[in-house]
Amino acid sequence: MFDVAVFASLFVTLFVIMDPPGITPIFLGLTSGRPVKVQRRMAFQAVCVAFGVITVFGLLGHHILDYLHVSVPALMIAGGLLLLLVALDLLTGKTDEPKQTKDVNVALVPLGMPLLAGPGAIVSVILAVQDANGFGGQLAVWAAILLIHVVLWLVMRYSLLIIRVIRDGGVVLVTRLAGMMLSAIAVQQIINGVTQVIQGGA
Repeated sequence: MFDVAVFASLFVTLFVIMDPPGITPIFLGLTSGRPVKVQRRMAFQAVCVAFGVITVFGLLGHHILDYLHVSVPALMIAGGLLLLLVALDLLTGKTDEPKQTKDVNVALVPLGMPLLAGPGAIVSVILAVQDANGFGGQLAVWAAILLIHVVLWLVMRYSLLIIRVIRDGGVVLVTRLAGMMLSAIAVQQIINGVTQVIQGGA
């Protein structure tokens, strides 16, 4: 039987971690200056990448991390450093080029991973899959994962309407704001990873 409690718990957890409302300015900042078709494709690609990464880690997470001898804190620190590099580009305006490379890279990194499918989301899914009881529990877990990705896609797709309203000057402002937010997220992620390493070694 479908486990509503498991579904609700994981969906809320992923909603808080993946933060669909918070991703909007970052998505707008990373995709500004592109045709609407390209932006929509990038939104879809980013969600597909995130869903693929989450699915793989949900099914094989423990085995992958154990095989690579990678700890969760190490994953968090690496993801934070990657986000920090992207944030610096947004703050300095270096994302204006090269557009062809950026079209592919932004959808995959950092949007798909580690912004959407970050260490927090990955760990939450690994634990949820591990703790889910029976077919109903597993069904609830995967339904929650699917729904949060649909929500993310809808938020990013329709955030493009904001671009049409705020025009070029607004896009520059949003890009700088996204850079500040992303740098804060990145630093916090690094701090969390370092804290876990220190606590683990204590």
